[in-house]
Amino acid sequence: MSLADVTFMPETPAHDPEIEAINEEAFGPGRFARAAYKIREGGPHERALSFVAVDGDTVIASVRMTRVTAGAGRALLLGPLAVRPAYKNLGIGRKLVAMALKAARDGGWPAVLLVGDAPYYGPLGFDKVPYGQLSMPRPVDYHRVLAHEIVPGAVAALSGMVDHADCAHAAEPA
Repeated sequence: MSLADVTFMPETPAHDPEIEAINEEAFGPGRFARAAYKIREGGPHERALSFVAVDGDTVIASVRMTRVTAGAGRALLLGPLAVRPAYKNLGIGRKLVAMALKAARDGGWPAVLLVGDAPYYGPLGFDKVPYGQLSMPRPVDYHRVLAHEIVPGAVAALSGMVDHADCAHAAEPA
């Protein structure tokens, strides 16, 4: 098996059950307690900016993007990114991230956030967000909050609580 044997495509609703199974396998039931999952509970992800990798008819990896806001800034939240264990270390995750970043850039998004490992995501264009700039609705290791800036200055515009874009204004008075 090599990267050449894998087909990459936009996610569709038909992929949902397999994506859920991959995320269960990769992150277990504890994933629902994580800060990024709490943000994602606020509304749908952007299916047009989310992708899967398939081997034949089987989904083997996926990445999703969710609209978020923080202060005056807006961005996408990348994740979860998950690859079935038998397909790891082939470059599938990196290819999915590259596709998602290109879709974000093409869609006019200013930045992409994630909670993840800097050694993995750093070479893909992500940098640590300055400590204290952002907060999350659940405990998180803020050294793992990373951003990929598409529009210069976009990461600096992100401040305070990261919310799903559909929830960001729910608490504001009318």
